[in-house]
Amino acid sequence: MRSRGVVIIHDDARPHTAAATQNLITTFGWEQFDHPPYSPDLAPSDFHLFLHLKFFLAGQRFHNDNKVKETVTTCFASQAASFYDEGIQKLVQRYDKCLNNGGNYIEK
Repeated sequence: MRSRGVVIIHDDARPHTAAATQNLITTFGWEQFDHPPYSPDLAPSDFHLFLHLKFFLAGQRFHNDNKVKETVTTCFASQAASFYDEGIQKLVQRYDKCLNNGGNYIEK
């Protein structure tokens, strides 16, 4: 099965803890790691994607939502696979620091 070895990291938000979700995760044989709720230090979107996007968008002004969506899509589509791999690898290091810190937030 292709999905074996998948590890999901999520907080305790209701959709994540719902019985249907938990049953599906069990059916797929996925492992779950929990982390402190609303912990930006463990969210790749916060520490990797949005950080890069902030620099990409710096100094630009947009006159409508469609132009913002187009620019953000262009930013992420222009990234090589290694960019996304780097974000996942940073997550491994950050999660390890969090575990070693008793589950508390980590310093950058």
